[in-house]
Amino acid sequence: MYGRLVAAGPSGGVDPVVTLDQVPRWSDVDPTVPYISDPLTAGSDGGLGASAASRFPVDPEINSKIYLWRGNPWNLEVDAVVNSTNESLDEAHSSPGLHAAAGIGLAEECATLGGCRTGMAKITNAYDLPARKVIHTVGPKYAVKYHTAAENALSHCYRACLELLIENGLQSIATGCIYTEAKNYPREPAAHVAIRTVRRFLEKQKDKITAVVFCTTTATDTEIYKRLLPLYFPRDKFEEEVAVSKLPADVGDENGETVIDERKIRIKPLPVLSPNNAPPVETPITESSFVDIGLTRRRNSFTVDSYLDPSFMSIIKDPDQRRLEQWQRAAQAQKGFNCARLLGYGDLGGPPLSAAEEYSLHSRYLAKANSLNLSEIAEMKIVYRGGIDSEGRPVMVVVGAHFLLRCLDLERFVLYVVKEFEPLIQKPYTIVYFHSAASLQPQPDLGWMKRVQQILGRKHQRNLHAIYVLHPTVGLRAAIFALQLLVDGEAWKKVVYVDKLVHLFKYVPREQLTIPDFVFQHDLEVNGGKGLIVDPRTKYIYQRAAN
Repeated sequence: MYGRLVAAGPSGGVDPVVTLDQVPRWSDVDPTVPYISDPLTAGSDGGLGASAASRFPVDPEINSKIYLWRGNPWNLEVDAVVNSTNESLDEAHSSPGLHAAAGIGLAEECATLGGCRTGMAKITNAYDLPARKVIHTVGPKYAVKYHTAAENALSHCYRACLELLIENGLQSIATGCIYTEAKNYPREPAAHVAIRTVRRFLEKQKDKITAVVFCTTTATDTEIYKRLLPLYFPRDKFEEEVAVSKLPADVGDENGETVIDERKIRIKPLPVLSPNNAPPVETPITESSFVDIGLTRRRNSFTVDSYLDPSFMSIIKDPDQRRLEQWQRAAQAQKGFNCARLLGYGDLGGPPLSAAEEYSLHSRYLAKANSLNLSEIAEMKIVYRGGIDSEGRPVMVVVGAHFLLRCLDLERFVLYVVKEFEPLIQKPYTIVYFHSAASLQPQPDLGWMKRVQQILGRKHQRNLHAIYVLHPTVGLRAAIFALQLLVDGEAWKKVVYVDKLVHLFKYVPREQLTIPDFVFQHDLEVNGGKGLIVDPRTKYIYQRAAN
């Protein structure tokens, strides 16, 4: 078990003061194996092999400073507690219950601070709280389009709080989750940022801090932190090895902030020509590297310009060149003869995405899907979980006739698909598609299908076992052939056409599927006079008598 998490005070009474002796230290909690895998990172090696060195090795000294506690931080007797607030530092937008526990003096002092910018922090007295100080910080608003900016702003919130702690000669701090539902920051990505930022800070300043307490107030947040803490604060070699394969590809720089390749400064010394046509030797630029022309000077183009490297000796490919090549591929695809568009299949041109680009795209969609309420899409029953197929693989069911294109928000539908498919695509799985009566409804073009496939990523293609298509039409067969030819032969060649419902039950048992009634009726109309049929009323299989 992960150890007992001390609860907050009894309901209806005054919450008791809790000392750090009553809170379980992370290093003292017995490691649990296995723990629940992270849906953002499960099955992903983050670009590292199983034998790669850990980016967060076991450090007992750092682990001894980490605590996980279920309750409000202001009930703890620590040097400072963190208040997640807005730029005005007003009581209405602060952590619920903090001002009531601290007394009127806290609000009066906050009014004199002149506000606080997003990502920054300010400190006040704690007044009636058991803590000595309150550190106020402003978390960022979240939008998928500005995912990196939000990550870095949130990371700066935690780092600014820890820096203020040290500047004021304090050593212990308790912090809740610095995000709010109103700002739409997804819980799990926020927890990744929080934990890795604290880890990186302690690696540099562990001598000045004695305790960092992560406080959670909901069961959801508690489970997230219990699941992610072993990735960044492994307690033994086993957890360290597991973390290598489960950490995200980007865990930030030495401060925990997201690294943006395009913004890196790449510099190399300017070479000069060596005698006897030897390879150029890199030496500092001297006075002889310049030629006097009146009042101005210019570099000798023979010795300098001839050896300038456009990519500045970067280890990775020049980002500007990479962007240019992407733009050129996209432009070429638009200019070329688009056979798919001519046939009415949509725009299938577009440049292919790299593995890193697909991973980034999938992560952004998943983060946004987890932050939204998509219940109206779920109620349409277009996509839903089935049971398992005949070989034990999980099944996802898709009902084509429920896909009402005219009254469906396609962007929200894609988000719902990403969210529903995420648990399945981590291992081999099966799709069952009911095309029964779907030809009566307008369907999205194949360009949209290609985009959905890119968002789901390569793991979906790799782990997909088969797509069983019930009651296929000539038009559907032609569309799937186009997908095999123009989009992705690997995934779409796994399609298995099934003309009769009873044949589908050979692959997926009847009791493992929730089948709409109209599918039974359609099957009877199409195959009613041919041998075995499924009665649409009783749902039982029987042999139809010969006429």
